Amino acid sequence: MKTVEAIKDEEKLKAMKQYVKSKSARDYCLFLLGINTGIRIHDLLHIKVNELMDEAGNMFTYLQSDLYNAPPVYLNDAVQQALNTCINERDLEHSDFLFKSRKTNEPISRQQAYRIINEASKHTGITGSIGTHTLRKTFGYHAYKKGIAISLIQKRLQHHTPSDTRQYLGLTTQAPKNLQLDVNL
Repeated sequence: MKTVEAIKDEEKLKAMKQYVKSKSARDYCLFLLGINTGIRIHDLLHIKVNELMDEAGNMFTYLQSDLYNAPPVYLNDAVQQALNTCINERDLEHSDFLFKSRKTNEPISRQQAYRIINEASKHTGITGSIGTHTLRKTFGYHAYKKGIAISLIQKRLQHHTPSDTRQYLGLTTQAPKNLQLDVNL
């Protein structure tokens, strides 16, 4: 099995988001939810609408999932907007899979998710190894770069140790960060 990489270049990430958005609301939602939450692809594909919103159509702030509750999966504004668009455009029922296949009532396959991600990466000129784990790795990499503690990223990615998480994200060295832990008492 080949190892895939995170999308580290933010400009390439923006271009990829724009490309996927131009293809379909479902594909854009898949991509955005993946890079903003770090959820495993199998779990991502099996999310149901009722885990995202109540029967009145009010979006939850957090994914209602037993698998991802420590820490819970926050649905930021961009993700909520993409979810609303996807659900409304596809006229999904409360009990439907969010990423329901166009042909059946089942979710799209891992292979279809791979095709979506791979096509977008080729179109935007990303040359590294890309796959479904790219979404998770991109989430983890950018969370780390924004200063999120590796221990929290480890919990989200459900890894056993911080070193597993560093290795998974391709962080070979622990570069010192310019953090100012100044309580100024």
